[in-house]
Amino acid sequence: MNISDPDSFMAILLEVLQLHPEGLREYDLLQHLRSDERVDLDGSRLDDSHDLFRTHFLLFHHLHRLRDQLRANGRGDIEIHTLSIRLHPLMENRAQALARPDPLRTYYLDLNNLEGTTREDVVKLLTAFWSRFGRYDRRHEALAILEMPDDADIDSIRKQYRRLAMRHHPDRGGDAGRLQAINAAMAILDPRKD
Repeated sequence: MNISDPDSFMAILLEVLQLHPEGLREYDLLQHLRSDERVDLDGSRLDDSHDLFRTHFLLFHHLHRLRDQLRANGRGDIEIHTLSIRLHPLMENRAQALARPDPLRTYYLDLNNLEGTTREDVVKLLTAFWSRFGRYDRRHEALAILEMPDDADIDSIRKQYRRLAMRHHPDRGGDAGRLQAINAAMAILDPRKD
């Protein structure tokens, strides 16, 4: 993504958001921008994770800047999330309310975060995400091994793990294979086991 005139780009963003009062997903907003001849998205590839990160970062950087401008002028507000980017009227009492810290706003407004993120950093972020996602995806199976319901909290899971580990420990006449399955399930379920 090449943004030579940030103010013009933010005006285009505002125009697109005004045309879609129901809001847009980030992907859909990028497709609208890609089809607009005033926006240069030619250099950004959606199949390259580093380019995609840079495109995402610049889009969210400018969305946060636009939101700040709209709020400062009393002209509106923007919901900013990958699944919903939506223009809202500014709430009247918002001007007097104390601002809550917004770490994502701080992150996206600091261009050092963009420049300091290497291709290797993006790979690490994606690997960590997919690892957590895989763990979540395998949660149901792991809970079944521990004979626990899907809504079990971590404290009950840990208690059940200790009970089953003692019952199935080979030194107590248990099955080593069953103990290995219990340990593997616990490694999926317990964030302290990373």
